[in-house]
Amino acid sequence: MLCEAWDMRYYSFNARWNAAGDQQMASMRDGSGDEYVIWFAPEGAAIKGLGHESPMSPASTKFVHEVQAGVPLYPGLLDGFPDALRPFLEEPAFALEHTTFVLWRLASDDAWHRGNIQFPENKDPDGSAGLLGILAGEPALYVDFASDYFEANPGSSDVARVLALEPLDDALLQRLGATRTLEQLADDLAEIGYPG
Repeated sequence: MLCEAWDMRYYSFNARWNAAGDQQMASMRDGSGDEYVIWFAPEGAAIKGLGHESPMSPASTKFVHEVQAGVPLYPGLLDGFPDALRPFLEEPAFALEHTTFVLWRLASDDAWHRGNIQFPENKDPDGSAGLLGILAGEPALYVDFASDYFEANPGSSDVARVLALEPLDDALLQRLGATRTLEQLADDLAEIGYPG
């Protein structure tokens, strides 16, 4: 809503990631090297991300990385990764070589999992806390982000309406800081599966 050019978007989502229409993909790219991808499939979900300045970065010379399928990864990062979600690791678009954290959850799981990792001493050793914190669904977190990144000033109650997938209208879009109308956003809203 706040960034018209797709390739410049900080956050993106595709409600029909694959041809069968049974996978979804969310991503974040901050333009400075940090990124993540969240993949949703009938079998479960997986997240991979890169905190490019974290001590677990493949670019770090501080730690010895394992080479898995020709890709340097922090030791233990993929320990226990389920075969049912293996297509996630094999998807070229997800660039496994740019990874400091991997999380997964099978559809039958009641919690997220990660590999058997011996983390280095650091407040956020893999960058996941800083990058994924906004996904907690707290409107104030997005308001802070939008204020800083877009220099927009969306109201917390308006952001809460969007997070709750309430119907959109042009007045709400304008209050959020969007430069396009609901009609102009129709294709983007269809791509993300926002209810109409």
